[in-house]
Amino acid sequence: MTEVRNQGPYSPIACARYSEYEVAILHRQKLHLRWHVDNVHYDQVVLPLDLKTANHEEFLVFRGTTGETLTIRLDHIQRMEPA
Repeated sequence: MTEVRNQGPYSPIACARYSEYEVAILHRQKLHLRWHVDNVHYDQVVLPLDLKTANHEEFLVFRGTTGETLTIRLDHIQRMEPA
């Protein structure tokens, strides 16, 4: 699994948004995400697989467009909507 980790302190996301990720995972609903890692911005339709917590940070595990499994910190996702 590829870990996409960003520097800086974690900013918790709203509980309602976290619940939206949980529902998408349960229903295997693809999501259109926009996020950034350092100075690189991404815009992809992904399949969310799981949520995890490590070191007081929350992450989304997802399958990307080329089939790779990635992990992104939730506070670095700028936009999320059903695909």
